Amino acid sequence: MIRNGHGTAGGAERPGSGARRAVRVWCDGCYDMVHYGHSNQLRQARAMGDHLVVGVHTDEEISKHKGPPVFTQEERYRMVQAIKWVDEVVPAAPYVTTLETLDKYGCDFCVHGNDITLTVDGRDTYEEVKQAGRYRECKRTQGVSTTDLVGRMLLVTKAHHSSQEMSSEYREYADSFGKCPGGRNPWTGVSQFLQTSQKIMQFASGKEPQPGETVVYVAGAFDLFHIGHVDFLEKVHSLAARPYVIAGLHFDQEVNRYKGKNYPIMNLHERTLSVLACRYVSEVVIGAPYSVTAELLDHFKVDLVCHGKTEIVPDKDGSDPYEEPKRRGIFCQIDSGNDLTTDLIVQRIIKNRLEYEARNQKKEAKELAFLEAVRQREERPEGESDSDF
Repeated sequence: MIRNGHGTAGGAERPGSGARRAVRVWCDGCYDMVHYGHSNQLRQARAMGDHLVVGVHTDEEISKHKGPPVFTQEERYRMVQAIKWVDEVVPAAPYVTTLETLDKYGCDFCVHGNDITLTVDGRDTYEEVKQAGRYRECKRTQGVSTTDLVGRMLLVTKAHHSSQEMSSEYREYADSFGKCPGGRNPWTGVSQFLQTSQKIMQFASGKEPQPGETVVYVAGAFDLFHIGHVDFLEKVHSLAARPYVIAGLHFDQEVNRYKGKNYPIMNLHERTLSVLACRYVSEVVIGAPYSVTAELLDHFKVDLVCHGKTEIVPDKDGSDPYEEPKRRGIFCQIDSGNDLTTDLIVQRIIKNRLEYEARNQKKEAKELAFLEAVRQREERPEGESDSDF
């Protein structure tokens, strides 16, 4: 297993709380194309206990039950490890959550969102722990899903930037994945994310730079926040003994100017939460200026400005966006050793488009079958046994 933070093993006592044993919480999942919805689930789960253990399924298990994942299992292990509410990661976790798994890792109960997770044969993967009373539920984050993100990439439109710009093609896609006989499907439906100050407060650390900390500034789109970003931020974080990393996120229109096509895939509010969930980031500037100005550097008392090995696109007037930090001698380029980019992720999906579309349709069909089975069970005449059903 991969450990984060300072959590200890199953029988550990909670520091400063006498003999009370720390409450260990289990979460598991595919965590493919990790987004702020995943992070929010883990945040809620961590708040239910003292130590969060997260199991991540293998590529083989996901392919068997759902279809091909976008990211490899190693990439997914490291993405989950980078989420600041995660204390421990368990690679190759079983797809079906059992009491044996919870006991093996000393977990009191498991937490999952209020959505459906089914095996290849249509069974609830949490059935055993639910029956044993060792299951807790958290609220699913509305407005985002892996299905939606894949759709945004495949359609190559800018409809996702604004609900008012939604094209007929994007609306048709949203409806095709979001409807069932009873109306909108709450698990695969596509909807617009609504940012609130409460959500930002839940994700933000709320800590200001302390004396002796090195303030490091990085800027970019950080679109589809992925393992390439994580590796870069981890490298930046390691540059100082006591780092305070500030990430400047550019406006959607600015990102579209220098990236083109339908970028950014995620809007500014979505990207903000994704970056805030990373353990290597202390603060986020929402809608940072493209050029790193003297005013910005002075305001945040920046000691160091870093950029990766990606191309530095000139500002609208043709100037170097890092001219000021270079003049001050505080600019450096960082090689994270990872060449993964948002473009490459989109290419992975486009290359396997038919497989991903089949995966989404398969998921919807299983959910509909499960809901129908539940409906029939609820309408069953009183006294009729499960064996008759």
